[in-house]
Amino acid sequence: MTEWGFLTNHLHALYCVASHPGIRIREIAERVGVQERAAHRIVADLVEGGYLTRSRVGSRNFYELHPNQPLRREGLDEVAVGEILDVLLRSEAKRPTTPNAGVGAPREVNTSTR
Repeated sequence: MTEWGFLTNHLHALYCVASHPGIRIREIAERVGVQERAAHRIVADLVEGGYLTRSRVGSRNFYELHPNQPLRREGLDEVAVGEILDVLLRSEAKRPTTPNAGVGAPREVNTSTR
């Protein structure tokens, strides 16, 4: 049976960047489950599409997310990518970071300023 999921690799990469703006391509590749070359192409697509801006600081790339960009899906183009990321990031904030840790107040997530 083939495995499938609801997130595209592009949205998963955006999620990684929204969570960690200084994330390395290698880490994106590992988290998304693709080769580094594919992760480079995904990030390049996102930069070219206006979803990310890449800035070089020393030897590192940092990414700025543009959450007001629409989803690239017919019928869903009125939904901004930031709306989806807000839901995903809110969910992440509620997860305990250590075993048996209580869930505290979720961190404020505001992708609209990124």
